[in-house]
Amino acid sequence: MSTTRSPKVGLRDHRVSSTERKPYDARESSRQAIEDELKLCGYKRDADVFELFLCQKELTDVIDLSRFKKLKYLWLHHNKLQGISFLTRNYCLTELYLNNNAIFEITGLHNLRSLYILLLHHNELTNLDATVKEMKGLINLKFLNLFRNPLCQYNQYRLYIIYHLPRVDYLDGNRVTRKERREAITIFNHEKTHILQSIAFGGRVDASWNRMSLFKQKTYARLPFDFRFGNNVDKTVFDNPEDAVFVRSLKRSVMTITSLNWNTVPTRDEKYLEGKGTEPAERLTVTLR
Repeated sequence: MSTTRSPKVGLRDHRVSSTERKPYDARESSRQAIEDELKLCGYKRDADVFELFLCQKELTDVIDLSRFKKLKYLWLHHNKLQGISFLTRNYCLTELYLNNNAIFEITGLHNLRSLYILLLHHNELTNLDATVKEMKGLINLKFLNLFRNPLCQYNQYRLYIIYHLPRVDYLDGNRVTRKERREAITIFNHEKTHILQSIAFGGRVDASWNRMSLFKQKTYARLPFDFRFGNNVDKTVFDNPEDAVFVRSLKRSVMTITSLNWNTVPTRDEKYLEGKGTEPAERLTVTLR
């Protein structure tokens, strides 16, 4: 009598279990890559880690790196990353290489205020406004690469980045010039542009973009009540004409003319050799009103 074995109840399909372990495997592979790098560099404590070289590891996700509090240099280029949520607490990071990945958002980047170099070229960033907003807090950022991202297709992309991130000195490998900064202000800040154009001879002119301001009436200083246009002269009537001449003469400006009689000034020989006295020279002063 032949017997047949019945399948064991409770065994899970191998394909299902491998699918369920996929997220775990991605993080575990990054953990293993980090441990291998630490052994290779001879690091024994997390506090001693200043740099990590994790490029070309086929990483799709990375474990939280907050344990490396003094991490300053991180290479993650040429992987398959889609975000950077694992970097929100690495405040000492100064150089970050994320180029040649599949990153489509950079949420959390604004916390890395010590960043000096940031390479994000060859990724999938599409939202220009969100990208710039996330980078505005990077007060030390000087080198930035964003080329070969979909957001680079926007019109005036380079000038937009230059205007909203004025601290960046090198964008996409090229130095930002003064001309580009002026063009960026002209395009994206009309009010400031008009103010700069209205400055003449060291004085600022009110030249706002409100067209009604062109018709504002200018204010003038108030004139004295007894002011007479064209002839600002006191026109008090005197009974005696001589009194009028006297009063008018007192209001005239005074001019003094002084002349010196050089014949009374001794020469050098007369003064020192002949021993003549030093009498004051004769002067004639005439005062006119």
